[in-house]
Amino acid sequence: MTKADLIENVYLKTGFSKKESAEIVEMVFDLIKTTLEKGEKIKIAGFGNFVVKEKDSRRGRNPQTGDEIEITSRRILTFKPSQVLKASINTD
Repeated sequence: MTKADLIENVYLKTGFSKKESAEIVEMVFDLIKTTLEKGEKIKIAGFGNFVVKEKDSRRGRNPQTGDEIEITSRRILTFKPSQVLKASINTD
């Protein structure tokens, strides 16, 4: 599913115009993005949790040359689905 598909579904289910539906989807994505940029957790009941984690710098190896390299510290985004989402996906 793409962003365009999301906009289309919001349009069909809410009765808003396509332009309004696109603005709503964009606002939701912008809110999620800015919240995660601040390092805050997003918990959506019945869906799951988005969490930004800090990874320390570490030593690694270049797989082509075998040389040791320094992998810099960074932030990563993780998603953990809720039990409700897991159950709905695994229902036959």
